[in-house]
Amino acid sequence: MRQKGGCGRLTGRTKGGMNTKLHAICDSQGRPVNLFVPARQVSDYIGARALCDSLPDIDWLRGDRG
Repeated sequence: MRQKGGCGRLTGRTKGGMNTKLHAICDSQGRPVNLFVPARQVSDYIGARALCDSLPDIDWLRGDRG
């Protein structure tokens, strides 16, 4: 949202209020391997595609909505 006289914040409105999304891929220890922080509210499918396209060949992938 753009505020008068300043730079706008890259957040969007959700049911819980103002928010932004962070998409991450973590290793088996929970450490982030790759992050995607969109400049605006985007679909989770777009965030997943941006991250999965950059992965090396893998045997399996587990997803978590949370």
